[in-house]
Amino acid sequence: MSKRILLVGAGLSGAVIGRTLAEAGHDITIVDERKHIAGNCYTERDDESGVMVHTYGPHIFHTDDEEVWTYVNRFERFMPYVNRVKTTSGDQVYSLPINLHTINQVFGKSFRPDEARAFIETLSDTSIEDPKTFEEQALRFVGQRLYEAFFKGYTIKQWGCDPNDLPASILKRLPVRFNYDDNYFFHRFQGMPENGYTPMVEKILDHDRIQVELNRRFTRSDAGAFDHVFYSGPLDGYFDFELGRLGYRTLDFEMFRHDGDYQGCAVMNYGDVEVPYTRITEHKHFSPWEKHEKSVCYREYSRACGENDIPYYPIRLADEKSLLGRYVEKAKAEHGVTFVGRLGTYRYLDMDVTIREALDTAAAYKRDGDTMGAFHVNPD
Repeated sequence: MSKRILLVGAGLSGAVIGRTLAEAGHDITIVDERKHIAGNCYTERDDESGVMVHTYGPHIFHTDDEEVWTYVNRFERFMPYVNRVKTTSGDQVYSLPINLHTINQVFGKSFRPDEARAFIETLSDTSIEDPKTFEEQALRFVGQRLYEAFFKGYTIKQWGCDPNDLPASILKRLPVRFNYDDNYFFHRFQGMPENGYTPMVEKILDHDRIQVELNRRFTRSDAGAFDHVFYSGPLDGYFDFELGRLGYRTLDFEMFRHDGDYQGCAVMNYGDVEVPYTRITEHKHFSPWEKHEKSVCYREYSRACGENDIPYYPIRLADEKSLLGRYVEKAKAEHGVTFVGRLGTYRYLDMDVTIREALDTAAAYKRDGDTMGAFHVNPD
């Protein structure tokens, strides 16, 4: 039986769930308070340079999920792209993640892999048997010098607090390679949509049973006209922040232009705490199959998220987790609404995971219908 379904948010979660359920014969309405679709992965051409700009910061697609890779390529051709990040620390440029070249460069050595591995072990603080904090995790596995050059200052700027206040889990899988591989990601499928993410989302939404309404703010009273709601906005926002606001970090972007090539790479991190921005991104390098004489760059600054800011990174420290638990209980008491996506479940999600969860959530609705609960993936 065809149902009337409302999706709040025209980003990846809303688009993928909406498309899947539209193909199953349901009538879909998608609302978004922004003036555009695609959420934070929105891309657009810069009129002056012709460069494809990632308006809300770079989004690089990488996954080991073949079904998700096939899905996105159904709507937009993905071109090969390898994310090779550089970092400036102490007036020197190094390769990230830490690899054999980085180690040899920092210490002025010419180690082979086994020599580098043994050398790093001598730098590690082996007295830390069970790291509890971000700093302890770093000191245990790479030692003081590499920690201070590549992690400490960047982390203070990114999270706005002392690394000893952050859990070790943030650095749980510390990327250190004892070869010359400078591919930032491990995944077997990596790429960028040839024409940007916005056309991809447009094609996902291009279905006779999907109606999209932009510049429209959702209120809970809207739900009464629908059989089910999938909500990808902020979890606390759904309840009008009545228990308080969950903590996020937000980003400010300072855009500037350059004639020619500004930094020779897509992403340049700045590890020194004295440099106020965390990184500079040069957007034409995210589309290496294109040629542009002029360049568009972003300086990226991280700060605490205010009431009118775009939330990017959930903080998820002890106080936030406690408040999250209370909101989760309120959500579970709701009927006919399922919370999805990065904001709806208060978790940092890569794009491939967002799409995977959206496909699985839509499949669960097709199976369970309106008896579906508040969360297909538990925020805890």
